[in-house]
Amino acid sequence: MTRILEKADVVISPEHCKGCGLCVSVCPKEVLSLTDGFNSQGYHPAAYSGENCNGCGYCFYACPEPAAVTVYKKGAEVPSEEVA
Repeated sequence: MTRILEKADVVISPEHCKGCGLCVSVCPKEVLSLTDGFNSQGYHPAAYSGENCNGCGYCFYACPEPAAVTVYKKGAEVPSEEVA
């Protein structure tokens, strides 16, 4: 089952994120932050606040880890289980 997004969304894989903070530093809307918790590798992964992403993709391009950050633009058709 798929759905059409009404707003842009960022999905960050906590297990792929190394907590470098590059995505946080380039986000023009300041909607990303490093979490207080740890992933299984001992890193503080980044997280999306859930609001106000404009889908620019800066976080995706800044991230050195493949599969850590996925950006969905407004109007994208995505599987229901991939985004909240």
